[in-house]
Amino acid sequence: MELGAQDYADRKKDISQFLSQDIYQDEIKAMINHKRRRLIVNISDLHSFNNLATRILKNPSEYMQPFFDAVTEAAKSIDPKYLKEGEIVHVGFEGPFVSRRVTPRELLSEFIGSMVCVVGIVTKCSLVRPKVVKSVHFCPATENFTVREYRDITSNNGLPTGSVYPTRDENGNLLVTEYGLCQYKDHQTLSIQEVPENAAPGQLPRTVDAIVEDDLVDSCKPGDRVAIVGIYKALPGKSKGSVNGVFRTVLIANNVSLLNKEANAPIYTPEDLKNIKKIAERDDTFDLLGNSLAPSIYGHSWIKKAVVLLMLGGVEKNLKNGTHLRGDINMMMVGDPSVAKSQLLRAIMNIAPLAISTTGRGSSGVGLTAAVTSDQETGERRLEAGAMVLGDRGVVCIDEFDKMNDQDRVAIHEVMEQQTVTIAKAGIHASLNARCSVVAAANPIYGTYDRSLTPTKNIGLPDSLLSRFDLLFIVLDQMDADIDRHISEHVLRMHRFRSAIDGGEAALDESSRYGREDEADTDSSVFVKYNRMLHGRKTERGRKRDTLTIKFLKKYIHYAKHRIQPELTDEASEQIATAYADLRNASSNAKTGGTLPITARTLETIIRLSTAHAKLKLSRKVMIS
Repeated sequence: MELGAQDYADRKKDISQFLSQDIYQDEIKAMINHKRRRLIVNISDLHSFNNLATRILKNPSEYMQPFFDAVTEAAKSIDPKYLKEGEIVHVGFEGPFVSRRVTPRELLSEFIGSMVCVVGIVTKCSLVRPKVVKSVHFCPATENFTVREYRDITSNNGLPTGSVYPTRDENGNLLVTEYGLCQYKDHQTLSIQEVPENAAPGQLPRTVDAIVEDDLVDSCKPGDRVAIVGIYKALPGKSKGSVNGVFRTVLIANNVSLLNKEANAPIYTPEDLKNIKKIAERDDTFDLLGNSLAPSIYGHSWIKKAVVLLMLGGVEKNLKNGTHLRGDINMMMVGDPSVAKSQLLRAIMNIAPLAISTTGRGSSGVGLTAAVTSDQETGERRLEAGAMVLGDRGVVCIDEFDKMNDQDRVAIHEVMEQQTVTIAKAGIHASLNARCSVVAAANPIYGTYDRSLTPTKNIGLPDSLLSRFDLLFIVLDQMDADIDRHISEHVLRMHRFRSAIDGGEAALDESSRYGREDEADTDSSVFVKYNRMLHGRKTERGRKRDTLTIKFLKKYIHYAKHRIQPELTDEASEQIATAYADLRNASSNAKTGGTLPITARTLETIIRLSTAHAKLKLSRKVMIS
């Protein structure tokens, strides 16, 4: 949309006044010192100045070019030699976008033509290609130069021009392109998918395409969580738009900011911190956390404790010589049907800050690691991140692990030890980070566990894979009248309990059905309120079982995992070495051969588990207890 000269001058004057404030003069100086070509402007500063922000957010296309010119002039007035002829400084925006901070699902037609901030995960990145901005042609016959400028939908000034390259001038003389004098800019397209935690259950995740140019290319890679600020525009398709009026939409980015995985970090109040310290000082912290995880499942206390340690994780180390020692704990459960294995996986999904769930048959090896796909528009190859790369720094739950094909299972080997995914296919050679813990649940080879065979034969997985699992649980369905009675009582209680949705008296807020907790929840209680229907008789042999609320458990695990990095003490190292030697001896003496092969990986397992214990107690050193 062309601006009149008067309008353009007015807008540029407004923006120049805004940039003459001291903080932006300093920003421009800092930008020149760091040799950057983009000035980041905070929206809240624009709000306080002459209501510029509302106008820019509503009609960004009218304001972007005056903004670029004003910033370029300001930079030239500070340092005339900074910019070459014809170069401009770009502008990016950041700050509180409030109602315009949307996910790809909420990006509807009302936002077309305005500026929005889209939050999501990058799933695909195309290769970076140059795009011509200005071409210069020389005519040998007349010895004149002709200059053509090219604009497409991403440019801010003027209408898009045709992309036809001139080969002859008006008189029909041949033209030679002077490639050295042409100007190009980098160009890349990204696909942004909505964050899996916030997606509505049972619906396909939506994606939106973003176009990044110049200095923003390669600022993010597949698997990163980003907030992209840009102008949402509709593109006329190739003759499709003329028939049915449906257009492709893209986001033309002007600022890409990475949200670390801390984006979903809980907010600690001082009271929370006091409670966390208090619980860490109790003697039964470990049991308490184990019981609070999935209280609706009866028994399995060891597995629950193992899951708590798995979520806390050990300490990851990158040594000087390039060795990477993993800190994540992997766990596997093998057992009879109906011993609540899948329910435990669901509980992990509920509590871990970032968890991705797959099943054995429903996922292929490339779907778990990374796939090479071809781009629809350009036909070039590009990488798409799989489940384990998207679950970086989180937990990946794989159910029905035994039903996977052998070829697909091999793809997991590298992730579980080196924690990277390396791909060399179709001329792409890349290595992606996949630092995740794997929790797998599998049934034995014959469907149920055969007591007459050794554990290794029952599991039926190769040793190379088993040694990568730190913890292996064999869960059996015991025939025991006492245990059966307890389990049946427990299950019946669960079925009799009525929540608020069913008209019971226990209050339950609506938002928790979609897993979105209210951040500003006034009720920051630590323990679950006692309810006879849910928790049975009050005194089970005179002891009262406390359980933490899920919300507080999340906060505790997050705090212990990120704030505390314990170190090994000398005594603890001695103890671990002796324990490992004893284990090796015992496994060599056993006639049948143990469950897990005891290798050097087992030693690392012991170290990881002991550091996770120290984190649980919020202690800075690993002690002997």
